[in-house]
Amino acid sequence: MMLTKRLIACFDMQNWMVTKARQFQNNIPIERAEMVADRVYREQIDEIIFYDINASAERRRIDLETVKKVAERVFVPFTVGGGIKSLEEMYQVLKAGAEKISIDSMAVRFPNLIREGAQAFGRQCIVLSMQVKRVEKSSRIPSGYEIMIDGARVATGLDAVEWARRGEELGAGEICVNSIDRDGTHTGYDLEITALISNKVNVPVIASGGAGHPSHVADVFQKTGASAAIISSMLYSPLMPRNYSVREIKEYLAARRIPVRPWVEE
Repeated sequence: MMLTKRLIACFDMQNWMVTKARQFQNNIPIERAEMVADRVYREQIDEIIFYDINASAERRRIDLETVKKVAERVFVPFTVGGGIKSLEEMYQVLKAGAEKISIDSMAVRFPNLIREGAQAFGRQCIVLSMQVKRVEKSSRIPSGYEIMIDGARVATGLDAVEWARRGEELGAGEICVNSIDRDGTHTGYDLEITALISNKVNVPVIASGGAGHPSHVADVFQKTGASAAIISSMLYSPLMPRNYSVREIKEYLAARRIPVRPWVEE
C-alpha cells in the first residue's frame, strides 16, 4: 500500500503578512497570515508551514503572536520556522500552538540544535529546512547543489545531499528541500535535487519551490521519493496566471492514481 502524499501550504511572513517572492527577492505582501491560513485550512489543506523569513537575518525571535493567531484557526499539522536557535525558543513556539519546528540557517550555524531538539521533543517535531542552489559540481560540492542561509543571501560551502544525510543523523524527522532557483518561478520543482536527497535519506522529504500547475505536483510525486509538496503560490499568489483550490489539485492527483487524502464534501 502506498503512503498518502501530503499537500502543504507554506507562508513566508514579514510583519504579520503573508508575502510572495521570486527566488527569495522582492517580497510582495498578500494578506494577514491568520486569514490566509484560515482559508486554506477550510479548503482542506493537509499541513501548514509558517516561516518568519527575516528572523534569522535580523537575529531576532520569531513572531509568536502571529503563530498563536494562526494556531487558533487551523487544526492540521502546523510547522513554524525562522531564527529559532535554542530549546527554549522551540518550547515557546510549540507552546504557541505549533506541532513541528523548522530549523534552517540556525541548524547550519549550530548543528547540535537538531540533536537537542529531537531529544527534547521527539524527532517527529524537528524539520530540517534547506535552501539549495544549483552550482558547478566540485570536490567540495559533488551533488552540484549548495546550501545557502539567511534567506539565500549567504553561501555555506555545504553540499546539499551531505547536509541532508547529516541532518538525518543528528535527528531531523523530516527534510524540506527548497530550490532557490525554482522559487516563485511556477516552472515546476527541481526534480533532480529532490530525487537525490529522497534517495539518500530515510525520513520524509518535502519538495518546495517552483510549483505552478497541478502537473508539477504530480511530477514530483511520480518522479522522486518526495512524500509531501509545498503548493503555496498555486493557492493564493497574485503573481500566478490563475490560482487553484486544494480540491482541484487533489482531484488532479487522484485521477493519476497518486494517493492523497480525499477532499470531503462538507
